Amino acid sequence: MAEGARGWGRRDLLRRGLLVAGGVAIGAGTSEAWRVTHRRIPIAGGPAGTTLGNGQQDVGSGALDVVWSGQTNQRLVALTFDDGPAPQWTPMVLDTLAQHRVPATFFMVGAQVRRHADVVRDRLAGHEVGNHSWEHRDLAELDAAEAYDDLRRSHDAIADLTGVPPALLRPPYGHLGGAVLHAAARLDYRLVLWSLQMVEREFPDDPAGHARRIVAEVRPGTIVLGHDVGARRRLVALRGLTDMINGLRSRGYTFVTVSALLGARMAATTTR
Repeated sequence: MAEGARGWGRRDLLRRGLLVAGGVAIGAGTSEAWRVTHRRIPIAGGPAGTTLGNGQQDVGSGALDVVWSGQTNQRLVALTFDDGPAPQWTPMVLDTLAQHRVPATFFMVGAQVRRHADVVRDRLAGHEVGNHSWEHRDLAELDAAEAYDDLRRSHDAIADLTGVPPALLRPPYGHLGGAVLHAAARLDYRLVLWSLQMVEREFPDDPAGHARRIVAEVRPGTIVLGHDVGARRRLVALRGLTDMINGLRSRGYTFVTVSALLGARMAATTTR
């Protein structure tokens, strides 16, 4: 009986040893499969990664702010316009803003800046320009190196146009990925989204109705998203821009750039 017990014990030990060895092999294989699969997706080192390689990270100040609105009790609002400049629409926006002495923040696409610099040259005094990528690709699909190269190219185009390197980034579609965050940190950007978006498709051929909707929803610190490029339906918002400005002023609001709203070191540009 003792002999049998010892025999079974040896078999058990052998079986367990084989299971452990097999488990180690499976684990190693699984780890390798995970690594290969996620490189192919890619996640590791891809759009989801917030680091670039294994060395010291070159990330500017080492921190990144992401904001949707300004934290203020004052009746301040920032108008922002994405995707330009373009000769068909941007001058219309600039004309309206100049007429009413309203500053705004334009998140410009670098390739558009290169093509249409003359549209906005010498017309941006009092306004602010932020980076909106080079060609409006979805940066959340790029790895860290690609996202940085894209943003750097646009950064340089905007700096050449304005004489001031942009300090703000709004990624196309508002899409964020780890690689976008890493690239933005490298460029010492503040990442700006929005808290209220113009909704042109809800007000076809009704600029006044659209303006009333926006005016009613603005709160202190609101960052409003608009566009000075795009489908023709967006013209509903631009044609109602004067009503929007007048409506917000009647509610006691003052228009400022995004940086002024967020308390950046640049002086606030008001409308009074």
